[in-house]
Amino acid sequence: MSAVKFQFRPSETRGQANHGWLKTFHTFSFASYYDPAFEEFGCLRVINEDRVEPMQGFPTHAHREANIFSYVVSGELAHQDSMKNVEEMGRGDVQMTFGGTGISHSEYNDNTKEPVHFLQIWAYPYQRGLKPQYFHRHFTDEEKKDKWAHIVAPLGYPGVIDAREGTGPVPIASDLNFFASLISPGTTVNHNLVARNRGSGDGKLVYVQVVQTSGYNPRKAPTDGAVAQVKVSLGGQTATLGEGDGVFIRGAKVGDELVTENVNRKVAEVVLFEMDA
Repeated sequence: MSAVKFQFRPSETRGQANHGWLKTFHTFSFASYYDPAFEEFGCLRVINEDRVEPMQGFPTHAHREANIFSYVVSGELAHQDSMKNVEEMGRGDVQMTFGGTGISHSEYNDNTKEPVHFLQIWAYPYQRGLKPQYFHRHFTDEEKKDKWAHIVAPLGYPGVIDAREGTGPVPIASDLNFFASLISPGTTVNHNLVARNRGSGDGKLVYVQVVQTSGYNPRKAPTDGAVAQVKVSLGGQTATLGEGDGVFIRGAKVGDELVTENVNRKVAEVVLFEMDA
């Protein structure tokens, strides 16, 4: 019998806040939202799905001992930090910051008309006291269409370039691989879980989430095609996810096949996290 266990997380049970300038959902405990059942998962500490209004943003603030990256879904996001990095990002851009011994940064929406929609993700590093670093990569929609694009991978992973700019996955100093896909209606995308980053054994933790591309807190519409919906299967377990929904998967192993099927009539933007168990 398979040891794989699914834990479905409906979007409406996430932490949620509307600050006017910021509309956000929290997968894990964050700011005023606290749930002891959802504090972290493997090395994952934060997955915030943020929408920032025009000419608004997060002023300069400090971080230590966390690897922080932003995955831009739509709009424009401006990044500045204490390492003199300045970045103007749009859809498909990903920036990574190693907080390490300490950095300060800000993130703003400089667009005068359109909000920016992005995922802000924090992961625990596999080593404390690292030198702060910054990386940037861009991934086109074509690279994600009906396949898993490898967006983030640990330092030393094949194809990872330890440089601010480059091709291939963005480096991270965590036991984490991050993938994204744009799955067409009626299409199934398969994926075999990759090797662990460190240590022995073959245990993996997996988290899958559907991005809310239809808007903040979209209406559930399983059959009319108004929102994306996918079916996720692994190890004999299955979960059907709408936009904003996620599923935590425990008991998986290196090489297990994850099957993701778009079962509605809208392209589904799906993100996948793999971590060492």
